[in-house]
Amino acid sequence: MGRPRAFDEDQAVRAAVELFGGRAYDGVSVDDLVSHLGVHRNSLYKTFGSKRGLYLIALCRHLADDVRPLLDALADASDAEAALRLVTSADLGLLLLAAVERAPVDAEVASEVTAALAAVDQAIADALGVPADLAAALTAAALGILLRGNPENAATALTQRLGPLT
Repeated sequence: MGRPRAFDEDQAVRAAVELFGGRAYDGVSVDDLVSHLGVHRNSLYKTFGSKRGLYLIALCRHLADDVRPLLDALADASDAEAALRLVTSADLGLLLLAAVERAPVDAEVASEVTAALAAVDQAIADALGVPADLAAALTAAALGILLRGNPENAATALTQRLGPLT
């Protein structure tokens, strides 16, 4: 009989979300995971199978813990500015890194990212009563603002220009 697990799997996954969300998949080594998660290498492999296995679990956790609440909040967005502010204030680091780093080379990651972004688009379309293509453009603008460091008043300036459209 093997030894009982000496770490909390939930805490390890949360720590992996933070690590991958800050440094991306390729920026995190197995040694980084072992030291940051406080998990022995053998336990990491036994529990998660591989670095990629842990990454997929962490990505799904990020989508559940960070993106799902955003979708719920977007349902109450009264206008485009409110929607943009919600998206640009959300913790979407791992989603954005997954979209640019892993989705192009990993079909499973691409599927998760595509579904999450489509859900954000749909939440914006539903909340604002706008066509899907305009909602997708608003999502893209919000993510661009987020990638550029969420400059002060960017959401307000953008929605002033988009006023007639929304």
